[in-house]
Amino acid sequence: MKIGIANDHRAYETKEKLKELLDDYEIIDYGCYSNDMVDYPKYAFLLSQAVVNKEVDLGIVMCGTGIGVSIACNKVKGIRCAKIDNEDEAKSAKEHNDANILAFSATTHSALEIKNMIEIFINSTFNTTPRYKIRIKQVEKYEETNEY
Repeated sequence: MKIGIANDHRAYETKEKLKELLDDYEIIDYGCYSNDMVDYPKYAFLLSQAVVNKEVDLGIVMCGTGIGVSIACNKVKGIRCAKIDNEDEAKSAKEHNDANILAFSATTHSALEIKNMIEIFINSTFNTTPRYKIRIKQVEKYEETNEY
């Protein structure tokens, strides 16, 4: 599996530790590449485009809270970014929403905690019962038409 990862300056150190922990996967780093202050939307959009273009199988995005990057990612058509705070949310993000990007707070969670939540997500399966598929189709339709 190929995982894309992006961050802002507040999540740089967590990202570097996380990359070491995810050594079973091919990691593509979309930045940022230091602790120097940056604007997170640039990196969220780079990662989102990579997911949409199928350059990576899954996106991981981090900032201080995980909120800003998740908002930015969800502006990109075709992205279903879930901000994850615990293992139950990681599982539900896959089973109920078939998320393609996971957003994390680098100040709340350690790299090891984030890795564990990513593993739970990867090892879960999208629930294909009609209600979940219908909801995703409604989101996709709204992206196209502004109607649901």
